[in-house]
Amino acid sequence: MFLRAKSRFKDGKKHRYWSIVENRRTASGRVVQRHVLYLGEINDSQRSAWCKTIEVFADGGGRPAQLALFPADREAPSLDCEAVQVRLDALELRKPRQWGACWLACHLWDLLRLDDFWADKLPPSRQGTRWLNVFKTLVCYRLIDPGSEWRLHREWFERSAMTDLLGEDYGLVQSDKLYRCLDKLVAHKQGLFGFLRERWQALFGVRFDVLLYDLTSTYFECDAPEAGQRKFGKAQDKRSDCVQVVIALIVTPDGFPLAYEVMPGNTADKTTLADFLKKIEDQYGKADRTWVMDRGIPTEEALEQMRTAETPIHYLVGTPKGHLSKLEKEFLALPWESVRESVEVKLLDKEGELYVLARSAGRVEKERSMRKRRLKKLFKRLHELQQQNLTRDQLLLKLGAAKKEAGRAYGLVDIRLPEQGQEVTRETFQFTINRRKLRTVRRREGKYLLRSNLAADDPALLWKHYIQLTEVEQAFKELKGDLALRPVHHQTDTRIEAHIFVAFMAYCLQVTLKHRLRALAPGLTPRAVLEKMAALQMVDVHLPTTDGRCLVLSRHTQPEKDQQLLLAQLKLVLPPQPPPKITSNAPSTH
Repeated sequence: MFLRAKSRFKDGKKHRYWSIVENRRTASGRVVQRHVLYLGEINDSQRSAWCKTIEVFADGGGRPAQLALFPADREAPSLDCEAVQVRLDALELRKPRQWGACWLACHLWDLLRLDDFWADKLPPSRQGTRWLNVFKTLVCYRLIDPGSEWRLHREWFERSAMTDLLGEDYGLVQSDKLYRCLDKLVAHKQGLFGFLRERWQALFGVRFDVLLYDLTSTYFECDAPEAGQRKFGKAQDKRSDCVQVVIALIVTPDGFPLAYEVMPGNTADKTTLADFLKKIEDQYGKADRTWVMDRGIPTEEALEQMRTAETPIHYLVGTPKGHLSKLEKEFLALPWESVRESVEVKLLDKEGELYVLARSAGRVEKERSMRKRRLKKLFKRLHELQQQNLTRDQLLLKLGAAKKEAGRAYGLVDIRLPEQGQEVTRETFQFTINRRKLRTVRRREGKYLLRSNLAADDPALLWKHYIQLTEVEQAFKELKGDLALRPVHHQTDTRIEAHIFVAFMAYCLQVTLKHRLRALAPGLTPRAVLEKMAALQMVDVHLPTTDGRCLVLSRHTQPEKDQQLLLAQLKLVLPPQPPPKITSNAPSTH
């Protein structure tokens, strides 16, 4: 195995992306290369660490030892214990099941010591149902291969090694138990937030003085109910035809979730902030925190209350571009300060607030290319409409569709429409670019305006805090993508909240793995590691004996070189193989 780099020019800079590749020789003697792991961009010290690990495995470390078996046609040696002769000709491999990812998920659960929190909150039932194991199975399933509870009951559990890891049988995932377990969870949500905060602080030294706050929605493919939280609202999933709920989430700049709430689908973003501020203060006390939010969440009244509170609450929020026009003249006389390569800022202290105007060269190119692409598509569509034989009403309908697709680019075009009763011709329907508006847009491309009540001397710190909002967006992306939060198929509000709670728990395991990877294996994603570990299977080896019994050995497969490399880099040690079992009757060969 060796490291291979691929170079790519982006934003005027050269980026190098690294992968681990293995040479394999085929039967014909030809050498082919197999892609083992994608590492992304890594620095020199991280590259050296990977090279050192690769060298260890290149020397043949970590190979399993060979074992000898005594077949039935040989005399067994005299031993201090019972000697059993096995019929090797009747050996069977049964019940292959996915083990590696399940073991890793349980390892992450233990790393957070979640059994300590849930043991007294999910005690076993009088019938012997171990609700903690039911919940653990729901969370591991959501992390590894998410789907419905019915799919978990019907097929996934038997294809996984959760029975071996938890010491349970198939009765654990009866469909009614899965749904009844959901009903026991949400009452402990607030206590869990505090417990996780302490664990992450102990494991990673996480700080909670900067909090990122944002909202999203998730939809339901069902008819609109008469009551409950499922409502039509501003659809961030582009499914305006579906009812939805709104999820508000608070994370740290490192992506660790601190709290979340589920609200009706028609909740306006600007109405949520006051309640969240109070909930965080009630649970964690008043502290010197900075809230970072996007525009549209805080109202002017909310910001005024944060500034004038008995203990002022610090904030850093985005500001609509329209507000920039009111301050543009005052910013003109101020110098640009560089905060990082290709990013500059200006600071304006005004009426007790600090305004930060940021300019990013990379963002200029991105916004400009998007605008050009949309304008080109819009003009093409307008030319098509000019050539069609349309009535005025038909033209207006098609222009409405074009406007929706073009977005803000539509406002850069001046369109002359035919009067009522006029025919649609090249003379009555004309369009041209508005040069004055285009110049204004070009001047503001790549710029965004922030406002804060922080008295920060370092503009780079303010800018860095704001761009960390991408951590909230990434959390939403992983919840909806990797963990399949949407669409939701539950029908009652309690089950809906429980579904989101299980997804939140799975995200907590995923973000814990993500930060282990940042320290030990930068460039790898949690999803890539889970997929790599999922290749480790467990099988039951059935060895009939000469006296009519059957020796059963449940064995997880030995990791391949790439998996050994990954385990070594993450400092993970696989558990010992389960002890053998012997049954009184040999299994049927049919």
